[in-house]
Parts: sequence; structure tokens; C-alpha cells
Amino acid sequence: MTAAALDAVPYLDITDPLFSIKSAAVHAARERSWYARTTYGLAVLRHEEVSRLVKHPKLRQGSVAWPAHNGVTEGPFADWFAGWILNKEGEEHHRLRRLMNPAFSPKLIAGLVPRFQALATELIDGFEPGRCEFVSEFAEPYAARVIAHMLGLPESEWPVIARESATVGLAMGVTIRQELPRIEAALANLYAYADDLIADRRRAERDDFVSALVRAHRDADSLSDSELRDGLVLLVFGGFDTTRNQLGLAMQTFTRHPDQWRLLAERPELGPAAVEEVMRVNPTVTWVTREAREDFTFQGLDIAAGTTVHLFSESAGTDPRVFGEPSFDITAERRPHFGFGGGAHHCLGHFVARGDMSEALPLLARRLRDPRIDEGAAWLPDSGNTGPVRLPLTFTPAA
Repeated sequence: MTAAALDAVPYLDITDPLFSIKSAAVHAARERSWYARTTYGLAVLRHEEVSRLVKHPKLRQGSVAWPAHNGVTEGPFADWFAGWILNKEGEEHHRLRRLMNPAFSPKLIAGLVPRFQALATELIDGFEPGRCEFVSEFAEPYAARVIAHMLGLPESEWPVIARESATVGLAMGVTIRQELPRIEAALANLYAYADDLIADRRRAERDDFVSALVRAHRDADSLSDSELRDGLVLLVFGGFDTTRNQLGLAMQTFTRHPDQWRLLAERPELGPAAVEEVMRVNPTVTWVTREAREDFTFQGLDIAAGTTVHLFSESAGTDPRVFGEPSFDITAERRPHFGFGGGAHHCLGHFVARGDMSEALPLLARRLRDPRIDEGAAWLPDSGNTGPVRLPLTFTPAA
């Protein structure tokens, strides 16, 4: 592609804290071109191209470079981030998934469903009649207590899990460098939790998630001490941050589509479909990152080795070429979304996230009639990993 042709491609400054991945500017860029130039490299905007590139053999997982892109090249956070299973490739990545997969079995998640239901009901019962602050009164305690239950921790520990996980989550945003001291302090506290859990299960195993990982650690092909600890901290952080944010985004979405909220209340079996539809149009993971392993050409575009390629989840999920006019319908058959990534790096914990949200949303729909967002809502930047920080709701309590 010539320099003149490249200059005609849309440009998006995704480092701007005010940048929104759901903005009219991004959607207009999608109409002009399947990709845009960005401050980091390239952004892919359309569903078909995202679907092909998310599993392209000449692209590797790209988030490994995220700290370095923001000037964070050493220290505890940089070391932990580089050790994520998400940021490994090839046989090393396959090996970690083989060892960790049994702990994320559908059987384990099915056994947690009664606890999901009881916990959601307990939290809703605690709302003041007709109003709640959804993040602090539901999304945070629900996500954190699910994690505590999975790990065999007292659920009363949830405020610590929530606080430290939310702080580590700041690393996924464009303010990572200025927040680094807080992030690394929170990471140290989560490491201490993980070390205590591992030591406890070595003394006495249980039929739970942590014991499954410890047993893998003892196998001939085993997890190292650092891999075991890093995996547990990633579960705590990733499981909390994603579920909390996605539940808040689900409420935002359903307040814009009250007919679908009423339908979910009437047909709770649509809970899994509701999760998928919310993650298609309003995902907390707004982009999936890849990096070119080598020079290659894709649809006439020369992509140099080392180029960062952001695959825009929301832009792909709302692409009118695939999904038609903008709509939100929890009964519709849809092409796959990219809220859990894709290809070899598809989210390892997706069964957990799908399971707990699929139970929570129908219970909320049955108990909270006509929810509306009240004044005082506050949001993370609408890029990277996003969601509400504060979400006051008013509603009509169900009889």
C-alpha cells in the first residue's frame, strides 16, 4: 500500500483518556475502512477481519507488550504480566492450558450454580426498596464472593479481594504508569493470598479449584511455584474484574432496552443468551490485542513484524455487515462475539463468567422492574477494559 493510500486510512488516538471505542468516530471509521491507524499500530474494525485475524498464525498474543508500550518495563507488575498464560505462546502456552483446564471444568461450574443463585438473591434482598448502587451493592460483592467461594476462602474476605483486584485492574487502562505504585502494592497482597492457599491445600487437599491446580503441580508435567501462584492471582483478578464490569455494562444495556429486560424476567432460561448478547454489543474487554510475529500481507495491507494490532470487540460485534441495523435481541441467533477473545487465547475462565452472570441477570430482571440509571454514575475510560465505577439505579420492586 502506498504512503498516500495509507494516509487516507482513518486515524484513532486510542491513548486519549476521552477516547471511546463505541463512539460515532469509530463507527464512521468502520464504514470507511476495515482498519484504522492508531497511536500503537493498527485497529481492526469489522467482524469478518477480526474473525480471521484473532486466530491468524502470523499474529501472537499482543497484550504482553502493553506495559512496555506505557513505559513499564521492569518490576513486580511487569514480571507478573509477562508470566500470564495469556501472554505465552506455542508449546509453553499449550502446556499451561493442559495443566490448568481440569480446574475450569464445566462439572465444577455446574456444582456452583446453587451458590450463584443464593448469593444473587441475598444481595438483591439487601437493596433499599426502589434503589441501589449497583456496583458496590451487587456487582462487586457478587463477583468477589464467587471468587472467594471458588477458592475456599471465607466470603467475608470479599472486600479485600474486590479492592485489590480493582486496583490491579487499573493496569488495563491508559493510566497504568501513574497508577503503578498502587497496582504493585495490590499485587503483593494478592500474592500473599495465593501463597497461603497453596500452602493450605498442600497440607490438606479438598475437592475444589485450588486443589485441582495443586494436584497438577504435583504431576510429572507440573506447574512451577511461580506458575501456580501467577495462575491463582490471575483468576482472582480476571474473574473479579471482568464479572463486575460486565454485570454493570449489562444493566446499562438493559436500561436502554426495557422490553428485553421484561422478556428476561418472563423467560429466565434466556440468561445465557442475554450474557452473549450483552457481550456482543457492550463488552468490558473492548479490544483484543495481537502482535505481528513477522512481516506479512493481509488484504493488501503490509503489516511489519512487531506491529501492534488491536481487534475492536464492540466494533466487530455491532458491524452492520454481519448483524444488520443496530439492535439488541436476546432471542436472536448471532455469529460469535469476541468478548472472551478467540483462537488459541480464548479466555480460560469463560465457563465461570458465563455461569455466574447467566444466573444473576434473570434473578435481577425478576426482582427489579423498569430499572433506570440515576444521577451520579461514573465510568472507567471507554477503552481497554471498561465498566461502571458507580451505577446508581432506581427501579420498581417486584411484588
